[in-house]
Amino acid sequence: MTPKSSPRQKIQRRPVHGVLLLDKPLGLSSNQALQKAKWLLRADKAGHTGTLDPLATGVLPLCFGAATKFSQLQLDADKTYEALLLLGQKTSTADAEGEVIETRPVPEITPELLASLTQRFTGPLAQVPPMYSALKKDGKALYEYARKGIEVEREARHITIFKLNMVLAHDPRAKVAIKIIVSCSKGTYIRTLGEDIGEALGCGAHLGSLRRIETGGFTAAQCVTLAALEAMTEAEREACLLPPQSLVAAYPSVTLDADNAGRFLSGLRRRGQWGDDAPLVQVYGREPAAFLGSAHITADELIPQRLLSPVEVQDILLQSARRAAEVLTSVSMAAASEPTDAGSFQH
Repeated sequence: MTPKSSPRQKIQRRPVHGVLLLDKPLGLSSNQALQKAKWLLRADKAGHTGTLDPLATGVLPLCFGAATKFSQLQLDADKTYEALLLLGQKTSTADAEGEVIETRPVPEITPELLASLTQRFTGPLAQVPPMYSALKKDGKALYEYARKGIEVEREARHITIFKLNMVLAHDPRAKVAIKIIVSCSKGTYIRTLGEDIGEALGCGAHLGSLRRIETGGFTAAQCVTLAALEAMTEAEREACLLPPQSLVAAYPSVTLDADNAGRFLSGLRRRGQWGDDAPLVQVYGREPAAFLGSAHITADELIPQRLLSPVEVQDILLQSARRAAEVLTSVSMAAASEPTDAGSFQH
């Protein structure tokens, strides 16, 4: 008889709290990248902060545990992208993954023309979302209609391009290409922007590549890759996590004494001299020093918004203590392994 293969060992999930800044690789959906990182960290709860297409790479903040309560702030954040526009061809998806549906000659691209386009596409714009997008119509994603060859009417959305830079570039896939760096508001589709620029030139265009280089203050230089995570120990992976409060670090903070902290965590408003009215503040306890959640201040009242549970606060304190102990152990081991200077033993 052939012996039965042993069942695959189930991963023991655990509470993990924090933000992982992932450099999403080419070819994976945002959810696929999230699930891989979640598996590597053995985390029991996780979510991402805005979809990047499989074609796109770059900054994808992943939220774990208590950090998921503050992920909406990243969804609403301004973003910066670097993209390559391939001129002369339109595709069915507005990027390099689609079929070429139209080819037109490309005009001479001069610095003056690029300057004119930059001015035209900077500032408030009305943008019609692409059919190949996750936006929903009657309960179905637009890309589901698109895959069946059905085009549905979409309302234009108001977006803002804060800054746009365009320069000529070289790419073997097209005779003429333009590299753009664009800082924009949430909801901006760079594929659509690329198509609109192509139409303004009269030749059509599609995206050859797309990379998010910044979102909500987090940059590509701060990110870690999936390949790097896979090569790490579990402790090293956990050390890559930013604390949940990193998502609200740009806002003012309020620190409460033990009595007020306990009542605040129970969802009760606290009256006091908290400073000027503010739509969002980060709130901490003093004893022990711990992040409690977010609130807003109105007429000297601190009004809870997103709160950590007492269990989450305790988990984060334990997680921080464990990291500190691991750092101390690694420093001690490194010091013990250093060769002793032989000269110090000579008489």
